[in-house]
Amino acid sequence: MMIVMRADATQEDVQSVLACVEELGLTPHISQGVERTVIGVVGDSRNVHLDQVLRQPGVDRIVPITRPYKLASREFNALDSVFQVGGIAVGAGNVIIIAGPCAVEDRFQLLETAHAVRQAGAHLLRGGAFKPRTSPYAFQGMGEEGLELLAEARQATGMPIVTEVMEPEKVQLVSQYADVLQIGARNMQNYALLHAAGASQRPVLLKRGMSATVEELLMAAEYILSHDNRRVILCERGIRTFETATRNTTDINAIPVLKAQTHLPVFLDPSHSTGYWEYVSAIALAGIAAGADGLMVEVHVHPQRALSDGMQSLKPERFAHLVSQIAALCSALGRRMAPPEQIPTPPSERLEWST
Repeated sequence: MMIVMRADATQEDVQSVLACVEELGLTPHISQGVERTVIGVVGDSRNVHLDQVLRQPGVDRIVPITRPYKLASREFNALDSVFQVGGIAVGAGNVIIIAGPCAVEDRFQLLETAHAVRQAGAHLLRGGAFKPRTSPYAFQGMGEEGLELLAEARQATGMPIVTEVMEPEKVQLVSQYADVLQIGARNMQNYALLHAAGASQRPVLLKRGMSATVEELLMAAEYILSHDNRRVILCERGIRTFETATRNTTDINAIPVLKAQTHLPVFLDPSHSTGYWEYVSAIALAGIAAGADGLMVEVHVHPQRALSDGMQSLKPERFAHLVSQIAALCSALGRRMAPPEQIPTPPSERLEWST
């Protein structure tokens, strides 16, 4: 349920309601707007007498939330969520581009790619230090050494870092290096990991599971939000269907559906959703046209040598062309890309490194 306070409610009134909710064994989540305060309440309220809450000073009314996901729903927050990641505003139509290699392979590969996507107009840098792979014999990532290289790339380019965390015990380690914790499709319903990521208070990019429904994605986000961590990005990355022409089937429908049902920013990963670089640009543009708040695109300087997902990775020059297309599409739609000047300029525009 949602407790709507009167416009003239005092801070003491709000604190009194919060104490009442906690005494009833429920968890309050406060949202202070310009005109009034709203308190979202989660927990088992079947045996709670609402009169106990309505009698509290400053309470205007109680509104039930019908969705099984409470904190993620637009019933809880009608306005789009907007939050900062490294000084970049995420959400509310401010189109953001995350780009970089699937996996961190070596220092030269990462830094060369990072500078290329930064120059092309990307806002955040992606790269996997820990890689969940179908085969146990495939490249599993560089681990903490990869995280250290990502931190070096951030220092060199000014771009915040997005990287995957795969287990609860690694959340603290990855949080020391990453600006955004990515939870991959295979871990969307790893509830212990969702709890740990939420408790970290780091921004989280949550990918939709390979066979997950939209509601299941939102319920997974609810685990993170339940820790009062409101900086959550939802990412559509294609679902598994009977079709084999592409790696996955891009659920473009999910973007407007999610935008209607949740206040959280919604991104699209056109690389994993197609599996082939030839289709990435077309699906990326379709995602923006459908209302996505951002994209997550895989870029590699030498995709033919990539240790992971080279077939779906754009070369830097193709990525630069895609960014120019996105800018033109945003202009035609009356939308805006986050200006690149939001990214802090690094002390040195180019870092020298040895091969």
